[in-house]
Amino acid sequence: MQLTPELKSFIRTHASDDTDRLLLTASRFPGIDIPFAVDQIMARRQIKEKLPTWFANEDLIYPSRLSTEQCSSEQTALYKQQLLKGESFCDLTGGLGVDSYYFAQKASRAIFVERFPEYCQAAMHNFASLKANHIQVMNSDARDIIDSVQADTFYIDPARRSDCNKRLFALTDCEPDILQLKPILLDKAQRVIVKISPMADVEETLRLLPETVEVHILAVKNECKELLFILEDPFADTRKTALKIHVANIVNSSHRQEFIFEPEEEKEAVADTTDTVGKFLYEPHAALLKSGAFKLAALRYNLKKLHRHSHLYTADELCTDFPGRIFEVDETMEFSGKLLKDLSKSIPKANLTTRNFPLSVADLRKRSKIKDGGEVYLFATTLANEKKVIVQAHKNGYL
Repeated sequence: MQLTPELKSFIRTHASDDTDRLLLTASRFPGIDIPFAVDQIMARRQIKEKLPTWFANEDLIYPSRLSTEQCSSEQTALYKQQLLKGESFCDLTGGLGVDSYYFAQKASRAIFVERFPEYCQAAMHNFASLKANHIQVMNSDARDIIDSVQADTFYIDPARRSDCNKRLFALTDCEPDILQLKPILLDKAQRVIVKISPMADVEETLRLLPETVEVHILAVKNECKELLFILEDPFADTRKTALKIHVANIVNSSHRQEFIFEPEEEKEAVADTTDTVGKFLYEPHAALLKSGAFKLAALRYNLKKLHRHSHLYTADELCTDFPGRIFEVDETMEFSGKLLKDLSKSIPKANLTTRNFPLSVADLRKRSKIKDGGEVYLFATTLANEKKVIVQAHKNGYL
């Protein structure tokens, strides 16, 4: 894996070309390793928005397309910096090295562990190009090295794919097996950070990881991206603190919506429901929905839920710091088959959402003939009196 000046020029020149055609016409470019160049072109396309700082550096090498598909984004990696404890860290599942690089900005000693030699070669090259020379690269399996490595914080992102490339969500389906490794890691470190699939069940994972002191649910632009469990030795400190769940939606580099709560707070909360939709409609972002803090979201922002199972909220007052999207309500219509047939005449195009409603978005589109997109938002939902309604709304300038 060598990026010569000629190869970098080729990648830059053909950045937007048809990569299949490049492979088929490889003979036109003597002296250029076309398969390698195509891999770099496709990898750079994947990270253009995800890792803008890395994309801007033409000296970096990407060992596989899968590495860029699975790596953290720059935004989530920067968020995770705050989770470090102590002066040193060890990334036991290094991959492309994005998390290692950003963690290393906050640590005096850093270790990158990766079992694939080509990933290690790329990491050594990339860390040098990024002037992160204090990161030690170790080509080894996490299971073989944990007895000999010491760090204040261990980070592990178990592989979430089976041998047949099927996506896996449960912690017990991933490798390396964190349930086997955690006693050793917790004995050696102040903190262990475990990243698992955002599709995993939070309650079930907490049952498997009772040493968890914090859960972090991260969304980027309202799409749930990462689920992080922070583990600490329960016997290291006699002061037992309550588990906290941190919910964050990273809107952009300067705006982050955050919500922190204890599970017991949600259990004890009582939220008012309503039969009437007010002036504003509030839709929680994806990470907040994942957290299950449905009643607390209403209480903390002085809102009413439309129904105990309809995770939409309303008020006549504007609450600009609500963690999600805010809409101004134009009309609330009682649902019926006739309404659905007539709606496309006045609203030919709209953004459709269903919450606690018997029909899916696909069903509604098929029956109403309303096309996707536009400035109108339609929410099909159920009110506290069990009435089915469609709420027509528009964005009011807030998220």
